[in-house]
Amino acid sequence: MDSFFDVIKAFIYGIVEGITEWLPVSSTGHLILVEEFLPFKNVSEGFFDMFDVVIQLGAILAVVILFWNKIWPFQLPQSQENPQSGILGYVKMDKIILWLKIAVACVPAAVIGVLFDDVFDALFYNPVCVSIALIVFGVAFIVVENWNKNRKPKVRKLDDITFQTALLIGVFQLIAAIFPGTSRSGATIVGALLIGVSRTIAAEFTFFLAIPVMFGASLLKIVKFISDNGAFTVLEFFLLLIGTIVSFIVSLFIVRFLMAFIKKHNFKIFGWYRIALGIIVLLYFGLAK
Repeated sequence: MDSFFDVIKAFIYGIVEGITEWLPVSSTGHLILVEEFLPFKNVSEGFFDMFDVVIQLGAILAVVILFWNKIWPFQLPQSQENPQSGILGYVKMDKIILWLKIAVACVPAAVIGVLFDDVFDALFYNPVCVSIALIVFGVAFIVVENWNKNRKPKVRKLDDITFQTALLIGVFQLIAAIFPGTSRSGATIVGALLIGVSRTIAAEFTFFLAIPVMFGASLLKIVKFISDNGAFTVLEFFLLLIGTIVSFIVSLFIVRFLMAFIKKHNFKIFGWYRIALGIIVLLYFGLAK
């Protein structure tokens, strides 16, 4: 019976992940709350720490599918009568340059994450730190949006993002890598808005940046889990698969919603939501003690 309820919980985790991974509200903050009320019963020690990262692969796959034409750098010849010459004729160089910029943006979090991931988890992966990060970046969204109110963004197309801009966005992503609850998308979007990137392009670049970052983070977590616990049990593999598939399906809808939403609205509502959630988390775990 516990195994059956674990399967139901995996569905719920997948739904929460699919919604909160892309909205700048911190998937970590939400999953901590869900875990408090719906912990897995029949899993190995450390399974959840790996699970809540790896199910993000489903959300990443949704972005790959939705934005395929914007990120896939290869193409077939235009016609047999007038084929493009050479192997470079089948490569979209603007997409290659975009991926190079994404790679540059990944460098700060990748280096620090590989070296200090366990240290940061031990120091900051707790309800108090997560709630503080939720509140601080909630305030940041409101302040930045007020500051940006009468300003025109300098970067309105993906091609306008320079390597320097990409690196600066990557530095903001580093904040999320250090402090759980910051929200990776929240940190990069705030950073992008501060340096003059439009909301739409900030969101898109954040989505694309998540692809290598979350693949890398998931690989590290899987390797660590296997090294500590050995192979997955059948139930653990099934739970991971369910969470990943559900997060993929939910993300397909959430990414579309967010892109439509920010064309007409700013991010303030997410800032207020983060503040409210941070206070709830802080009060709940403070009172629970």
